[in-house]
Amino acid sequence: MGAYEQLSTDNRQKVDSLLAEMRANDGLAPVDLEQFWADQEAAKADPFGRDIPQVPLGAICNWECAFTELGIEQDWQRYNNDPDWAIGLNKRYNDISEKIVGRRLLREAKPDPELAWPRPKALHDVFEGRNVWEGGKAGSWWLKQAANTPDELRALLGRVDDRDIRSFILPENWDAEKARLTALGVKGPRYRHQRGPCTFATSIYGTENMIFLCMDEPDLAERFSRTILRVMLDIARVLDEEAGYTPETAPRGFSFADDNCCLFNPAMYELFGLPVLEGMFARYCPDPADSRYQHSDSAMGHLLPLLARVGLTGTNFGPTVTVGEIRRHLPRAVIDGQLAPFTFCRNEEANMVAEFLRDFGQTREARGLNFTTAGSINNGSRLTGMRLLMAAIQRYGRY
Repeated sequence: MGAYEQLSTDNRQKVDSLLAEMRANDGLAPVDLEQFWADQEAAKADPFGRDIPQVPLGAICNWECAFTELGIEQDWQRYNNDPDWAIGLNKRYNDISEKIVGRRLLREAKPDPELAWPRPKALHDVFEGRNVWEGGKAGSWWLKQAANTPDELRALLGRVDDRDIRSFILPENWDAEKARLTALGVKGPRYRHQRGPCTFATSIYGTENMIFLCMDEPDLAERFSRTILRVMLDIARVLDEEAGYTPETAPRGFSFADDNCCLFNPAMYELFGLPVLEGMFARYCPDPADSRYQHSDSAMGHLLPLLARVGLTGTNFGPTVTVGEIRRHLPRAVIDGQLAPFTFCRNEEANMVAEFLRDFGQTREARGLNFTTAGSINNGSRLTGMRLLMAAIQRYGRY
C-alpha cells in the first residue's frame, strides 16, 4: 500500500486538489517561485527556527538527474572524466531547470586544475582495499576485500599498525605542491567524512565474515574497530597539520555514510561500530552545537537508541525509518528525509505529496525536517517532480 492510500480522507483531498491544478497547468504544479526561494533561504538557515515560514526542501535535483531529463544515456564515467562535456550537459539542464523551478541548479564553471591539491591516500588504501570501477558507463566504485579469514585479518591489522600514516598517505609531490598552493591561498584538504565503520569493514573483510567475527571472535572484532578509529584519527590529524590547523583551531564536525550498519544487531553495533563514532565525535565535534551526521539509507531503525548516545545532529536514514521514530530518539537532529528515493525517481506524484504530508505531520510541532529523499536523489527524478514538492511545501508545509 502506497503512502497515498494510507492518508486520511482530508489529506487525500489535498493531494488530489494539488494534482488537479498541476494537470490543468500543462503539468506544472502551482508555485510562486520567487516567494518559494526567498522562504527556502530562511528555512534552510535553521530548520528548527521558530520563525521560519515553511519546511525547507532538500530534494534538489542534481547532476545524476540530467540524463533522463535530457533524454540521453546515463554516462557517469564521461561526466566525471570529461569536464567540457559535463559543463555542456549542465548548461543544457540548467536552461530547463530555470524555467521549471526558477533556478540554475548545476555548476557551469570548470574547476581550475592548477588549484587542485594532490590527492592523499584514503582509509581503504591504508587497509589495502582496492577501489574498482564496475558496471560500465552507469556503474560505480566498489571497494574490494583485503582479507578473507581471521588469520589474514590479524596479519593485515599488523601491517596497518606498522605504517607511518603521514608518509603513507601523502603523495611524493606533496611538499612542493603544498608550498605552491599555500602561497596562492588555497587551503589544504580536510578529512571530515568517511564510509562508516560497518560498511567499511564489510568491504574490507566481507559481509558474512564480519557478522561471524563479531559473534565468534569479539576480541579480534574489537581490535579491528580500534584500528579503524586510530587510523582515522591519524589521517585527520595529519591533514589538519598540513593545512595549518591546531587541535584548537581545526574545523568542527564529522559525518559517516554507513548503509551496512543495518546488518549489525544492537550488540554487534555497540561492540564494533559505535566506538568509532564515539571516538571521532569526541575529537572533532564534542559540543552540542557541532555537526555529527550519519547517512544510512537502509532499514537501521533498530540502532536508533545507540545512535542517540552520540547525539547525532543530522540524519539521512532509509525510507522504512519514520521521522517519528527518528525524532523520538534524536530530538535535536535535522532529519534529511524521508521521501523514498524510488517514489521520486519513478515520478509517483500522488505518493510524493502524500509522503510529504505524512512527514510534515509527524514533525510539525518539533520542526527540524529538511524534506528530501531517504537516500540518494537518483536519475529519473524530474524537475516537474521537484516543482510538485515545492508546491506541496508552499501550500501545505507552512508553519
